[in-house]
Amino acid sequence: MREIDVNELDGLLASGPIALIDVRGVDEWQTGHVPGAELIVMSTIPARVQDLPRDEEIFVICESGGRSFQVATWLESQGFEAVNIAGGTGAWRSLGKPLAF
Repeated sequence: MREIDVNELDGLLASGPIALIDVRGVDEWQTGHVPGAELIVMSTIPARVQDLPRDEEIFVICESGGRSFQVATWLESQGFEAVNIAGGTGAWRSLGKPLAF
């Protein structure tokens, strides 16, 4: 599984839309998320797997990178190309990058 940091993510987002899923809880999501991310709570991933694109990389983010790593690993086991965002939304926020609400 590939892993990138939030600066690389920022560059990708500047190039156009990507499949970015935020696997945090609803309460965390409401405190701010990376613009363009779609909320799919970690516990619902298996039930929502059919909603994910199979023809492009899926970028997975959480607060610090732990849950997203678990989800990306599971997605890869299901045949998806998944990329973990190291540092997660916490790193994004710490660098002063914009948040959506």
